[in-house]
Amino acid sequence: MENTSSKKNSIFDNPVLSTKIKSANVKFREMLFGYFLGPFGALLASGIFTSFLNRYWTDVLFVNYKTNGGLPSNITTFLTLLPLLSTVLIVVGNLVAGQIIERTRTKAGKARPWILLSSVLLGVSCIFMFIVPMGNGTDSPVLTMALTAIAYNLYYSVCYPLYNTANSTLIPVSTRNSNQRSLLASFTNFASVGVMGAGGMVFPLIISYFLGGWKTPNKTAWMIAFIAIGIFTFVITLLQYYFCRERVTEESMNSGLESTNNKISVKRQLKAVATEKYWWLVIIFYLLFQVSGAFKNLSITYFCSDHFSGTAIGGNDGSGAMTIINVLGAVPMAIAMAFIWSLSAKFGKRIVCLIGCLIAAGGGILAGIFPDNIYGVGIGVALKSFGSAPACYMILALIADVLDHIEAKNGYRCDGLTMSIYSSLMAASTPIATGIFNAISKGGAQEAANTISYIWIETVAYAICAVIMIFFVVEKYLKSDREKILERQKAAAIAAGIDWIPPEEKLRMEEEESYRIAEETRKEELKAKCLKKGLDFELEEEKYQTKIAEKKRIAEEKTKRKLKK
Repeated sequence: MENTSSKKNSIFDNPVLSTKIKSANVKFREMLFGYFLGPFGALLASGIFTSFLNRYWTDVLFVNYKTNGGLPSNITTFLTLLPLLSTVLIVVGNLVAGQIIERTRTKAGKARPWILLSSVLLGVSCIFMFIVPMGNGTDSPVLTMALTAIAYNLYYSVCYPLYNTANSTLIPVSTRNSNQRSLLASFTNFASVGVMGAGGMVFPLIISYFLGGWKTPNKTAWMIAFIAIGIFTFVITLLQYYFCRERVTEESMNSGLESTNNKISVKRQLKAVATEKYWWLVIIFYLLFQVSGAFKNLSITYFCSDHFSGTAIGGNDGSGAMTIINVLGAVPMAIAMAFIWSLSAKFGKRIVCLIGCLIAAGGGILAGIFPDNIYGVGIGVALKSFGSAPACYMILALIADVLDHIEAKNGYRCDGLTMSIYSSLMAASTPIATGIFNAISKGGAQEAANTISYIWIETVAYAICAVIMIFFVVEKYLKSDREKILERQKAAAIAAGIDWIPPEEKLRMEEEESYRIAEETRKEELKAKCLKKGLDFELEEEKYQTKIAEKKRIAEEKTKRKLKK
């Protein structure tokens, strides 16, 4: 992508690639398309991979090599080492993606251009994962393993880091308004929860009814399914590009001052974040949250088999209990979405997350005390999921507050670096947890280790997260941080001989200009319509204005009624 330091025209100067969001404030269609549907479509394949990619490898791709129900040792070793060794490339990919984004300067912003590119890369890479040729069971599987490794790392080490880092960066640069930013973070993380639900609860039905199930899998059907998912990923991610906006990035560009962030070395950025205690608190908080969640997701199938197989509710293999527990975990998360943002706006993100973590820890203790009782486990899991919802939905907003604080102290932002670390933790947590889980449980054979992995690791993590939130008081600096940033921008503008216009005023002027142009376009279209159909323009315009005035009146009355309450 081209930096603004270059005077050459960028492809993003083309009006075709302009954002559809013109408002200075975040509104519903930006939240819907830019921060919910967009991330949902982009991460859908990842949500499915989390639950079923390994099963696809063992029961579809390499199924011809099975003897007596098991894979040969060379394939088992390959499937064990691939995710662990790829962790290094995944972390490198995320760090590189962060620095690329940090140094990008275009009219579209610094993160949005990579969302655009990711729309193509994500779609292609998730399809590539399922067009790897199968072996016949007698030849050497080296080619299949080699192509699988390439496909896996193309997705997880290149395409996913590029998208996820850019998508995570959008929250801090979307707006300076902390409440609006919290709402966007809620929508984005709700999308992440949604793809896990699609992967864990919906896709099993697709496997059973359309992909041949696990006993008679149809590789062609799998390939067709992911061609469809790849196309869906491309279209929805492209939609996200058009329906989001980087208002914070635009501040320096609109002021006429050249941003210096692309000249800040990685060493200086590392120093800025490493010397900020709130940065460490939020990163440790997220690390505990993500890794403990990976242990839970990995071990649930073993836990349910250990405690509920052979029971009326669990079925032969405990899968019935697993379905019930997954639903009890998903529903409270969805319900919490309705009021987490309003509670955070009223009481603060820190307090809501702190109380939530305490509730989650309490739910984990309940489930741990009664691991053989489906009611005790079910209620405990529901409480744990409900309590973890604030942290899940607000984590990006918490990080965004820290990034504003770092900018106020140092004079430059560290979005790309921080979000690359954030994405690295997200991507690396599952393979790391997989290796540790297999080591302590001997591949799920140890019942006590399975219970610890499913219940107690996450429970302890939530308790520690609650303690962290006690000291995470960065929100109290938001107002003063904003004042420092504006003062610095104003001083730099004056020193450069540039007229200073506050960012909020600049955005307001842009919004008014956008509405003016839209209004002129509407009138021209109405004139053309009237000319074509023989209508009176003045009469039709009067009807339109009357309609608009009535809508305005109703909205004002609704607002007055709310204020009276």
